[in-house]
Amino acid sequence: MSSADVSARVDPYLVLVTDVRVLGRYVLELTFDTGETKILDMEPLMWGPVFQPVLVDYNLFCQVAVDHEAGTISWPTGADWAPDELYLKSKAAVPA
Repeated sequence: MSSADVSARVDPYLVLVTDVRVLGRYVLELTFDTGETKILDMEPLMWGPVFQPVLVDYNLFCQVAVDHEAGTISWPTGADWAPDELYLKSKAAVPA
């Protein structure tokens, strides 16, 4: 089954992040509990005071981790992102 097939049947409001990896400058590889791996460029999404420290300090950005309790990603500063938004805004890692 292709990731497009999985995405078409998934309720994004019930999806959780299970793994995260920094691929490059503000680009993340996200694995979801659906088994899908998706890519997201976070740079245009990180605005406002909560993301400012993460945006200006790439080493801090690289400290992103999965918050297994919340099912999303977060940074040591407390900045985080809703898992459904991560799922909806990200693209398949390998085109279907």
